[in-house]
Amino acid sequence: MTAVTDEDQGNGTTETGERKEKEARGKDGRWDDGLIARRAAAADARSGDPGTGDSRTEKSSTDPADSPDSAGSPPDEDDVRPQVEAYGPSDGPLPTRLDALRELVGLSRARLDRDTLAEAGRVLDEAAARQRLSSRHTVVAIAGATGSGKSTLFNALSGAQISDTGLRRPTTSQPIACSWTDGAAGLLDRLAIPGRLRRRPHPGPAAFDEALQGLVLVDLPDHDSAATAHRDQVDRVLALVDAVIWVVDPEKYADAALHERYLRPLAGHAEVTFVVLNQIDRLPGEAADLVLDDLRRLLDEDGMALGEHGEPGATVMSLSALTGDGVPELREMVGRFVQDRTAATRRLSADVDAAAARLRPVYVAEGRPGLGERAREEFTDRLAEAVGAAAAGEAAEREWRRNAGRACGTPWLRLWRWYESRGLPGSLDRMGQALAPPEEELTARQRVEQAVRIVADDAADGLPAPWAQAVREAAFSGAKGLPEALDELAAAGGVSAKDPGKAAGASAGAGRGGVKAARKPVTGPAFGGRPAKPPRPKWWPAAVLAQVSMTLLQVFGGLWLLGQIVGILEPGLVTPALIMLAGVVGGPLVEWSCAAAIRGPARRYGQDAERRLREAAAGCGRARVLDPVSAELVRYREVRERYAAVTEFSTTGQ
Repeated sequence: MTAVTDEDQGNGTTETGERKEKEARGKDGRWDDGLIARRAAAADARSGDPGTGDSRTEKSSTDPADSPDSAGSPPDEDDVRPQVEAYGPSDGPLPTRLDALRELVGLSRARLDRDTLAEAGRVLDEAAARQRLSSRHTVVAIAGATGSGKSTLFNALSGAQISDTGLRRPTTSQPIACSWTDGAAGLLDRLAIPGRLRRRPHPGPAAFDEALQGLVLVDLPDHDSAATAHRDQVDRVLALVDAVIWVVDPEKYADAALHERYLRPLAGHAEVTFVVLNQIDRLPGEAADLVLDDLRRLLDEDGMALGEHGEPGATVMSLSALTGDGVPELREMVGRFVQDRTAATRRLSADVDAAAARLRPVYVAEGRPGLGERAREEFTDRLAEAVGAAAAGEAAEREWRRNAGRACGTPWLRLWRWYESRGLPGSLDRMGQALAPPEEELTARQRVEQAVRIVADDAADGLPAPWAQAVREAAFSGAKGLPEALDELAAAGGVSAKDPGKAAGASAGAGRGGVKAARKPVTGPAFGGRPAKPPRPKWWPAAVLAQVSMTLLQVFGGLWLLGQIVGILEPGLVTPALIMLAGVVGGPLVEWSCAAAIRGPARRYGQDAERRLREAAAGCGRARVLDPVSAELVRYREVRERYAAVTEFSTTGQ
């Protein structure tokens, strides 16, 4: 057969070759160029159908080399199996892993850049493409360096001089394929191997070997070729084939280009890798064993598992393609490998492992990241401090006591407090306003920003960089209107004890334009201005009545004494003096008793006011910051579970 091997062959030569092939065919599409025609005639005679050729011929305009006329395929009249059998649903772990990887990529597109997910997307595309093609065929590529003898080994396995060999370098300029059975057209189309470079084995023992039925052997250009296009073709085909036979020679088996560019990155594909030490006929004595042992050592350093002692891994052996020593053993190993029909699944599984290993830094976190109760409580404490919940509680307690003093105090004390309430010069209220720090505001913006920054850092601690950034962005985005919302909360003076969440939602909406709703009057102490009047206890009227009685006693006793002094009443100072003294002493005593009685209720009222404002601030912070952060953490946990599903059945331990 003729193989195109000259690297200088251009498009014109290609078109000329195709035109000659068409001219060599007769009207019935049969070859008529001497040797090939005689082989086709012999095949027709053996099949008993000289008019139509082999009954297994696949009518394919895209794969003319798959016809029996092109290379004399072995006859098999009893073969009634379909020639193209695509991969169907499998009970193995690969479909589950591919589904998990697909979901993982879908969930991550909004958080990871396109370059990070590119390899995973390529693996999914190639897996889908391979599973649509024949499962009865195993595509094995033969790769090697210049002068390693891979073309000679290709010819030895196929039993025909298909690929040119010689001293000229490079000898192989384009991939050449040899298919043992029909139905490989789709696979070869996927490899972009043109029909003129598709061959069938020479009729003989190799062609009729049952173990090799389903094998598609591809001879690649040199991976270290000086021509960049050759190296590009090697890289492209190696990413698509099911298995690889690496051919090394005693001179270049330790070449850094081979180990660093191919064997080390593809260490996870050991189960679909053969490493063959060729040209052992050039080594004297035990030198071949020494070189083979050193090759195994290098492969072990590359991280490639070796399939020794029945363990899964790469197959390593030595042979001489020129003399045929070791070639039958390799053919037998390849036959068993092909008949197992798991090469494509193993290759795709190894590809998934490699993609998962690349994605590990962006999915696997250190420790157990998340937002714990302690972080939430500390965030609430900081917001409560920023909104002044403690100060509001203290103000509420003071207001309760002040109201109690007004209700239960003596008239003279009320008169003095009324004087203070007018804000006249010299009053305590006016002095207190003058002494108030001018820099005090409703909400300390810097404290709010610090609280958000701390809780975002706590939630993102240990997360991979993309997800940590997403958590921080969610926190800072939600916190943009948080200071204003807390200001509205403080101005509103707290929330109703019956529905604290409602006011929290109103204040959260106030930061987004609902200021009027947040300013709706509510029961509780205000953080600025004069607080609303707290409710009075039921015993206050009795205390007021007692204080009025004491005042009346003072007035009555005073008037009695005044009448005696004026002479209107009969003299007798003891009784009016005692009555007046009882009123004078009883008034402060009632006031002191009321002050002692209101300490507990006033403290509880202040604590309740602080709690309501704290809960409102916490609800606002939760709606704006904690919930978005929690949503990002939930998304991360989802992708982490998907990633675990991808790596659960890893075949390479990655």
